[in-house]
Amino acid sequence: MAEIQLKHVTKIYEGGSAAVRDFNLEIHEREFVIFVGPSGCGKSTTLRMIAGLEEITEGELYVDGEYMNDVESCDRDMAMVFQNYALYPHMTVFDNIAYSMKLKKVPKGERRQKVLETAKILGIEDLLERKPNELSGGQKQRVAMGRAIVRRPKAFLMDEPLSNLDAKLRNQMRTEIRSLYKRLNTTFIYVTHDQVEAMTLGTKIVVMKDGVIQQVDTPGQLYHYPVNMFVAGFIGTPQMNFLEADCGIRDGKIELITKLGTLVLEKEKGDVLLKEGYTGKKVVVGIRPEDIYDEEEMVKKYPGAQVKTKVEVYEMLGDKCCLYCEKNGETLTASLRSDTKARRGDDITLVLDLDKMHVFDRDTQMAILH
Repeated sequence: MAEIQLKHVTKIYEGGSAAVRDFNLEIHEREFVIFVGPSGCGKSTTLRMIAGLEEITEGELYVDGEYMNDVESCDRDMAMVFQNYALYPHMTVFDNIAYSMKLKKVPKGERRQKVLETAKILGIEDLLERKPNELSGGQKQRVAMGRAIVRRPKAFLMDEPLSNLDAKLRNQMRTEIRSLYKRLNTTFIYVTHDQVEAMTLGTKIVVMKDGVIQQVDTPGQLYHYPVNMFVAGFIGTPQMNFLEADCGIRDGKIELITKLGTLVLEKEKGDVLLKEGYTGKKVVVGIRPEDIYDEEEMVKKYPGAQVKTKVEVYEMLGDKCCLYCEKNGETLTASLRSDTKARRGDDITLVLDLDKMHVFDRDTQMAILH
């Protein structure tokens, strides 16, 4: 198990492009930490710096309190699983898993015992005599993980290990990785661009953009309390809706006037905007598709939370349906119950759950209200 600290870590490549900038993070023992963000955000580069595969331009890396910047990757006691399985095609599964122990001259009997134990953990005992070309994608990924597990390292580093698998197999492998984490009870650091993987696997998620940490938090906190519009839009499927609004005051109540309708805030939320000086200014309203309703009783009950729009696309998804709406140049996605009567081309009234609404500063894109 490893406790890892990154202090003001920066990676600048030749030519001056910065892949990672002033990265500060503390990873505790037994945490499952996810680096997530769009392509090019610096998440894989950060992982490779931890592994020792990339040099750190500036800053410091510590593992269990030991300064690691100048320590070779082979001496860091970390095991890495890549997107590319990188199995030796001429070797059996057994030999692929045992190869690192063979290089270290681990006795043959001990090697066999550890391979069998690892294969049992991964459920690949019956594949040990096969070669990689006889395996499916999921089986190859298990072998790649087995090669890492057998070393019993301080930390497992995984760089988008499921991106080559189809959707069904990814779901299955996510469950297996989560189970593996609980069984091995050690530190995991996992890189992905898939926010579903991040939300379902991680105990702590690091959201990155342009080489900079945007937010570090638990999955629940990221979903309910994003610190800015980027995090709010990146976490959640379908992604959060953003509506430009003018913040005004009428009859002592704060109103957010959008192109789709006027939202009247309760006193507690309105007081925050009033205190922060946003009346008379433009803000951005954020609302998740699942926090929008079209039931008649909701429309009658909450007249100050209504918007009017037109359905452009209707998608039936079994237990729910998605409506993609547009009016006055403003788009809105609603995730509704499957028994909704709304269909493509309909003009509809929707109710926003203002208790779950977010408000962002239009210029800084930082959260004002959660």
